[in-house]
Amino acid sequence: MINVIFNGGQVSVAEGTRVIDLVDPKDRKNLVLCRVGAQAKELHYRLSERNDGMTVSLLNLSNEEAGRAYSATLRYIVAMAFHNLYPEVRIRFSYNISRSIACMPLTKNFNMSRAVDGIMCEVKRIIEADLPIERVTVTIEEATEIYKRFHLDDKIEILKYRPENTVHLYKCGEYYNYMHNYMVPSTGCIHNYTITPYSPGFIIQYPRHDFDSNIPEFEEESTYCRTLQRAYALAVKTKVQTVCDINRKIERGEVLEFVMMCEAYHNRQLAELGDMIEQEIENVRLIAIAGPSSSGKTTFCNRLRIELLSRGINPVTISMDDYYFEKKKLCEIQGVPVEQLDLEDINCLDIERFNKDLFDLINGEEVTLPRFNFQSDRREQGRTIRVEPNVPIIIEGIHALNEKLTKSIPKHQKFKIYIAPHAQLNIDDHSPLSVTSMRLIRRIVRDMKFRNSPAARTIDMWPSVRNGEFRWIYPNQENADFVFNSSLGYEMCVLKKQAMEALTQILPTDPQYLMANRLIKFLKYFRQIDDDSIIPCNSLLREFIGGSCFDV
Repeated sequence: MINVIFNGGQVSVAEGTRVIDLVDPKDRKNLVLCRVGAQAKELHYRLSERNDGMTVSLLNLSNEEAGRAYSATLRYIVAMAFHNLYPEVRIRFSYNISRSIACMPLTKNFNMSRAVDGIMCEVKRIIEADLPIERVTVTIEEATEIYKRFHLDDKIEILKYRPENTVHLYKCGEYYNYMHNYMVPSTGCIHNYTITPYSPGFIIQYPRHDFDSNIPEFEEESTYCRTLQRAYALAVKTKVQTVCDINRKIERGEVLEFVMMCEAYHNRQLAELGDMIEQEIENVRLIAIAGPSSSGKTTFCNRLRIELLSRGINPVTISMDDYYFEKKKLCEIQGVPVEQLDLEDINCLDIERFNKDLFDLINGEEVTLPRFNFQSDRREQGRTIRVEPNVPIIIEGIHALNEKLTKSIPKHQKFKIYIAPHAQLNIDDHSPLSVTSMRLIRRIVRDMKFRNSPAARTIDMWPSVRNGEFRWIYPNQENADFVFNSSLGYEMCVLKKQAMEALTQILPTDPQYLMANRLIKFLKYFRQIDDDSIIPCNSLLREFIGGSCFDV
């Protein structure tokens, strides 16, 4: 017998007992995963001697890892439904607008509009049947034969980049598939989802851990949608839709060409952006730039300024950080002690002073700007400037696109830029890569290199960072006049070495292990680029790996 802590008390169980067997049968469908010690496990996980003395806890949809398992299982069921009805049809899942997943056909001339009702009925049937989903371990050779049987050639291709000799597959009845994620114990555990036709396929929505375990209301985000469509079109044209596509370029010795191609796309976006600003320069007095963490905003601002200088436009940059209130004042405003301050709240900034200074500068007045001394936590007197006509002011920060921050400036005088990586990249057709995870990899490498901060600390901070993004950045992205896609197709191959070194320092007993392990699981598939001398000194990636010419 082994002893575990479950539901606040010690429980003695026989070795080999599944975690799900500890749960009352009527409560099982509300659960997704479990945590054994510091590690996430599936509910069918069998306890052994190594788990003796550990705490076993149950995870529902309020947990991020559980939410990913729920989403992966839903993708699995949809893929199973397609196999049952249209076994020859190839589909691809990708992350899409309104926190959803898009499913689109890759098989030419397949009429999705005629098929979607049948697919929805088959998905419903599979869920209502409450079929068990079993995890099986097979060799690479056995997995290859199984994938051949199910016409999953894309999954066969990724197997050669798997460092292990075995593969975990999931079996449901006679159907096999693998979604590069944990799964729920049975199809009946998927009890909340929506499938909505959305050309050229359909949208799948599911409960989100970051939305109180509910399904967010679907919002038509036309700007974001066009950005994703443009990113997908680029991936198709450049033949960089999957990890295998990227790896093949490296194996063929096309690293330099690949890097330069990705950088050329950034150059093209900057030129397009420069054209737009130049054409409207008589009206544009303020250029506002915002984006989520690790989007490359600092380098982008420098490169945009150079792009504008090449057109005879010499912008002035004002730091929003200089308009912070002192912490004593913020404690009065928020009514909390200093350790509970929300420093990302827009009201941490002196909005009235900021608006007045912008208004005066745009109207030709001489203004003495503030300078915030973060060491003394005091606002001091800064430089005195005057802005000439046709000289735009650049501001960058989390609130830059928020109309409240620049309410004194007419909308036609503002040019808003949203920057973020928008990669449409998959491990295989059924397993899209999260851009959020790719941003976290960027930040882990940067924090380790420039801030002497270990990966565990960065991971601990990430939920707070994400909360700030959902609260202050994403609601304003649709107001952007231009969206800059800061993704670089080759970046994971360069970041892999440093990221893996940082992530493998996190032990299985550490609370950050869940996230670290998930990042390692997708990073391991990328071929590594060891020679970073081919990366231009002005590349956005230099902001994270070092060697940027803008740091001189």
